Amino acid sequence: MALAPSVAAVRVAVRRALAGLPAAGPVLVACSGGADSLALAVATAFVASRLGRQAGLVTVDHGLQAGSAERAAAVADWAGRAGLAPVEAVAVTVAGRPGGPEAAARQARYQALADAARRHRAAAVLLGHTRDDQAETVLLALARGAGPRGLSGMPARRDLAGVPLLRPLLDVTRAQTRDACAALGLAPWQDPHNTDPSYARARVRADVLPALVAALGEGVLDNLARTARLLAADTAALDDLAAAALAAPHGPHSSRSDGPRSDGPRSDGPRSDGPRSDAPRSDAPRSDAPRSDGLRVRDGGGLSVVALAGLPGAVRSRVLHAWARELGAPPGALSHRHVDALDALVTAWRGQGATALPGGVRVCRRGGRLLPVD
Repeated sequence: MALAPSVAAVRVAVRRALAGLPAAGPVLVACSGGADSLALAVATAFVASRLGRQAGLVTVDHGLQAGSAERAAAVADWAGRAGLAPVEAVAVTVAGRPGGPEAAARQARYQALADAARRHRAAAVLLGHTRDDQAETVLLALARGAGPRGLSGMPARRDLAGVPLLRPLLDVTRAQTRDACAALGLAPWQDPHNTDPSYARARVRADVLPALVAALGEGVLDNLARTARLLAADTAALDDLAAAALAAPHGPHSSRSDGPRSDGPRSDGPRSDGPRSDAPRSDAPRSDAPRSDGLRVRDGGGLSVVALAGLPGAVRSRVLHAWARELGAPPGALSHRHVDALDALVTAWRGQGATALPGGVRVCRRGGRLLPVD
């Protein structure tokens, strides 16, 4: 019997994802029992066995639905019979976590997955997000006015507390995972949250994406996913420039301006009504402008205003975001508004007071530097 094209597509995606991993340690599949993660789990079991690698499974019980514990137990039982090992069903507590219900459940789930990976010394955790999920993520980011990082969607790989999280199926469609399950005789679980209109993603899935496909054709999903890939590459390059600027100590390319004059209004500085930090900037590097790779922004316990002002806006906003996190601002609460307020201390200085950031962090401008306020 010929192998179904959908089954082959999922296996090829998994093989590519596993190819770059170190040999030691199992891979763990995060599996809810839905079509995407179920197809991923069975493909991983197949591919890993042929690569001489152990493949296991973790299913997370969020406790948000009646019968969720039984569902998790059923997934774990299936995984054992399918030859996956180790297998865990992990219960988590969602209530009391910051953010809305979706964000709280996601935080609890990822924490449980990272903990399981460390217990089993796993080489990676595999997640079942598909091309359709990526398209939904991009649309949701557009709707909330996200910048390039949000529009980059979900990365194919990211590290969470030292644990690699891989998304092998970002080039595989949801229809393919469903077809793969059908071809293999698997009966996926239908999560009622996926069709609950109280969730924005469910509304995008049920109404927005079908309308876009009807109006613009099937290619719109591929185009949205490609947009995410292109922006992810650009974002990574800008992140590298920002990291390089933060990595080196203050140096001769960005000497500190002495005295209060450096904190006075500048007639030649960017106007306060200029473009936002995540929009295209008019202060792009010119041939006579300071090069971003020659500016080192750290100055004692703060950041040099002169060096920051010499960076392109897209790099400067990333430097300020990363520095705010270093100071203790929680990443989940740190928004573009906070970064814009820090940027105003550099580009729209009018003698304003300290900027308040999440986590009780406050930053002021003094002596030509941005400094945390004790």
